Amino acid sequence: MSISYWLDHSANTSNETYDVVIVGAGLAGTSVAYWLKKEEPDCKIAILEKNELAGGASGRNAGFITCGSVEHFNRLVERWGEDLAYQIWNFSEVNLSLLKEHIIGGATDLEFDDKGTFSLASTDQEFHELQETAALMEKRGIDVETVNGSQIRTRLGAEGFIGGIKYLSDASINPLRLTRRICEKGGAKLFERTEVSRIEEGPEGTRSVVTNRGRFNASVVILALNGYLPSIDPYFADKVFPTRGQILTTEPVPKFMEGPCYAHFVLDYFRQVQDGRVLIGGFRQLEKETETGYSDHVTDKIQGALGEFLERHFPVLRGKKITHRWAGVMGFSVDGQPFVGAKPDDQQVFFLGGFTAHGLGLSFHTGKCLVDLMYGRDIPGFLSAKRF
Repeated sequence: MSISYWLDHSANTSNETYDVVIVGAGLAGTSVAYWLKKEEPDCKIAILEKNELAGGASGRNAGFITCGSVEHFNRLVERWGEDLAYQIWNFSEVNLSLLKEHIIGGATDLEFDDKGTFSLASTDQEFHELQETAALMEKRGIDVETVNGSQIRTRLGAEGFIGGIKYLSDASINPLRLTRRICEKGGAKLFERTEVSRIEEGPEGTRSVVTNRGRFNASVVILALNGYLPSIDPYFADKVFPTRGQILTTEPVPKFMEGPCYAHFVLDYFRQVQDGRVLIGGFRQLEKETETGYSDHVTDKIQGALGEFLERHFPVLRGKKITHRWAGVMGFSVDGQPFVGAKPDDQQVFFLGGFTAHGLGLSFHTGKCLVDLMYGRDIPGFLSAKRF
């Protein structure tokens, strides 16, 4: 975080005092505010945001609310063992259930669809792994369907895939509208265009959050910055890494896709949104060395690969115009799982992050767990930052 002397307006703003100050107005920050208000309706909360609501990864993703984590279920099992892998998967299923119960309800303006997502295979090796994944999931009672190449052509309008599986419990949504709805329901006071530079000792045992628009004092500060956590505190430098993801969208076409999809072992992803546009992101593997840091610029190599993928696999999209190209900065944790905790050297500063490209599928439940931690309740061990 950096504040120009010329743009520093703090001298013209008096100190403000709150019970809790949350830094970051994305899905994570607004979720924490929501659960804090459920805990204590009279809690006075401020959310500070450098840009605008959902201006980071929360408003720059593809809108997939997927269960699990960055890896297929079989790879979770290989790394963590079957029982813990299931706990990790179940955590994300609960995330979606909580969103439906507390936020989405019967709302029709969020572009919500819970008819599932597909993982597609273009090689025998990948299809074999997906079938192994499906078998493990069925053993644990997770709803999954195996599909062949013909079904993919019929149901998704896609060519060049030999098979795949469908996760029947997954969903998709408009991520900006979702974040706005969580923020509204949480009732915290939002301060946009308010950039934090540091946290200092405040009056009477509080913490003072120093910004370009003055100081915000509070008994508790919560850092909900995900990939941007290291930019405000070096404590996070070895725990979460800023990683860029790129996306493009086409002009609208008539509806032809049954649901959102992943390909290439979850590295690439695409869906048709409500107005008919097709959105595709991924191909970070082509420039993995450089797709890091805080810049949200796009690159010719990855953008070219995204367009070529659509042209190759979707006849209906050949020759269609590209209307938007963008990038967003995600937070990849060192072990692929999110984390919550308090700073070891300051127990009045809490944090959450490390969603590893699955913020929509994890952050609402993770926000609840951070509040549970703050009130002395147990949280899943795989979520605790004490593991680092």
